[in-house]
Parts: sequence; C-alpha cells; structure tokens
Amino acid sequence: MKVKYKGIIFDLDGTLVDTIEDIAVAMNRALKHRGFPELQAEQYKERVGWGIQRLAFLSLPQGAQSEENAALVASDAARFYAETPLVHTRPYPGILELIAELVRKKIKMVVLTNKPDPVAQKVVAGLFPQGSFASVRGEVSGKPRKPDPACVWEMLVEMDITPADVIFAGDSEIDIETAVVSGCFPLGVSWGYRPRKTIEQAGARWIIEEPEELLEFF
Repeated sequence: MKVKYKGIIFDLDGTLVDTIEDIAVAMNRALKHRGFPELQAEQYKERVGWGIQRLAFLSLPQGAQSEENAALVASDAARFYAETPLVHTRPYPGILELIAELVRKKIKMVVLTNKPDPVAQKVVAGLFPQGSFASVRGEVSGKPRKPDPACVWEMLVEMDITPADVIFAGDSEIDIETAVVSGCFPLGVSWGYRPRKTIEQAGARWIIEEPEELLEFF
C-alpha cells in the first residue's frame, strides 16, 4: 500500500504537456537569426530542463559555446517563444482527465518549471481550466530554480504543506534531483523527454507509465 499524499508539484514540459515542437521552432529561429545552424526537434529533448540560458548554450555548435553567445540566443528565443507558445503544444493523453480528478479530490497542486515564467503562465492558462493549479511558477531572474530546493520550499509554504506529504512528478533528472534534495517524494513519468534509465539513476522512487496511475497515491 502506497502512502497517501496531500499535494503534488508538477513539472511542466515533458510531464504535463508536450512542448518540444514549439521550443524547437523558437530556438531554431533564434539560432538562425544569430547565424548558427538549426537542430532537429528531437535533439532538444536531451537539452531542455535547465532553463533557457542553458538550453541556448547546449544548442550552439561546440566551437561557439560561450556564455555571451548563449545569452544572445536565449534572449531572442525567449522573445520568439513568448509570441507563439501554443502552436503545437498539447497536454499528454490522459493529463486533463487526471487533473480534473485531482481537482475533484481537492488535492493541492502547483506547477514548477524552469521555463521562462511569462511563457509558463501562458501555456498553463491556455491548456488547463482556470483554477486547476494553486500556483504556477517559471524561471524568474534572480530567483532560485530547479534543482535548488529553495524554489520548492517557497511553494510548499504557500501550499501550507510539508515536503513529506508532497509528490514531485517530473520526466527528467533535474526534477528527480529537485524532489530528493527538497524532501518530496521523487516520482518519474515515463512519457517525457528523458529515457527511463536516466530518471531511475537520478533517484526516482517510482515511475508511472500512464497519468491515471498517479491517482493511486491519493
């Protein structure tokens, strides 16, 4: 019998929604604008998760990987992405039904992502019913971001709940590391952007194959 939890922190990209096509379009537009080669959408799956600055750095050709170039590409990509964040992006199958059931059960839910905050707000507002989540937080300059546990603890204070009573669900090693260092239950999802082995090695204590499996924890 699994422990029954009182709340959940969701990652966004690769966990609740498939954003990779829109991310690829924005990043490729930025790379091309700065004279760098574009990447295939699939290539971004192993690069996303650390924030847009790091994504830009990893997307540059090896000889051009400097913080200066990354800052330029990231700035352009953030602007381009904010203009069209919902062209291809969709919730994964079963996610809307899962969220509706968790709302019905009155489970406390928040979203924590390293996606730029303005885009995170647009994506969640555009794809989920109003009031689905108590809070949505993306990357804000000067604020802690995953895997820094401080960003989790800030949200837990707002939720009025302790780490031991919360599941942190995500598809990447960044999410699992964040869960572990913050004291939340590290739950991996198998349908995201990282191989199952990656999230297992990061310390996931459980991995679900379908969104509805999450209901067993509540």
